[in-house]
Amino acid sequence: MTWITRLAAGARVPVFIAMGDGAPAAALTLSRHPGLSVVDTPRAASILLVAGQMPDALIPYLHRLHDQLPHPRATLLWQSPPIPSLPDAIAVDADDDIGRAVADVFAAVLEGKRASAPDILPDAPPSEWRGVGPHGQGGKGMMGGTPYGRPMAMTDDDIRDRLALDSYTAAFGPFLPFFPPGLVLTLTLQGDVIQKVVVTHPPFDHDGSPLATLLNLLGLPALATRSLGDRADDPVLRRLIQLSGARFAIPSGLGRLPDGSDVRTRFDRMTGAAPDAASQDAGDTTLEHLLVGLEWHAAMLVLCSLDPATLRDICKNSDTGDQDETQGESESEMHAGHMS
Repeated sequence: MTWITRLAAGARVPVFIAMGDGAPAAALTLSRHPGLSVVDTPRAASILLVAGQMPDALIPYLHRLHDQLPHPRATLLWQSPPIPSLPDAIAVDADDDIGRAVADVFAAVLEGKRASAPDILPDAPPSEWRGVGPHGQGGKGMMGGTPYGRPMAMTDDDIRDRLALDSYTAAFGPFLPFFPPGLVLTLTLQGDVIQKVVVTHPPFDHDGSPLATLLNLLGLPALATRSLGDRADDPVLRRLIQLSGARFAIPSGLGRLPDGSDVRTRFDRMTGAAPDAASQDAGDTTLEHLLVGLEWHAAMLVLCSLDPATLRDICKNSDTGDQDETQGESESEMHAGHMS
């Protein structure tokens, strides 16, 4: 083992967590583990931790995610059934120490005792483009086409002021850190303004850590980490959140539901500043109604303020497009940066 390998082995293990259905509750608090560094992008990870069961519909997304990890790398399946396309993945049972299991695999990979996991997908463009167009540039004429297998952004009228700006459509999720686990949306964006929403896959039915996610979105990562697990009821934490003034960074009326609650109200309920409601009433609300016209940050605040049951109901009300077509195109049109 070289000196630089020894240094790497002594550092916290960079882990990216791919949340599946029924993920262990402890997955939400791994960022507090002293030996692990839970990262927000697979490009910064050495270990891919698949927590819970991954539905077949999301396996193509997992493949893309897996191949984004730099070498050397390894995959662990934590309370997850075997995945045939990941034959080298290591199973971790409920009774195992997940921190120790990750550290042992990381050390084995660094020392060369375990081979780095190979790519799943072929090293080729996701769709053929060479030779298309009059100059072989992959497009048709001056605009349009799919150069390098990616759809070219085309101008469209902005829904707010009717200015013609480039619009771009791509799949986002299901492993984005600020997305509810399992949720995949096909979004059309102009800049960071959402123009169209199609639900490709609904979120999983588990609680997640909405307060921590909202605090991270509001620029309070230390309070977000402190809120994980069963610490959300900590009176000191609630006081610190109140003193931060975070609620005033949330626009009034953002993401309003038929029951009258908006993101700020739901945030207050999470932090104990307002009485908790028995349930959120989505009525016939759709994601198009909630998200279209919002900038990215505001849209993430809306998504993360909704409890899983309400969000799933809203997804049922929303446009799901042609699911067969959407799933068939997922390998070629999902943007790598949107997968994590």
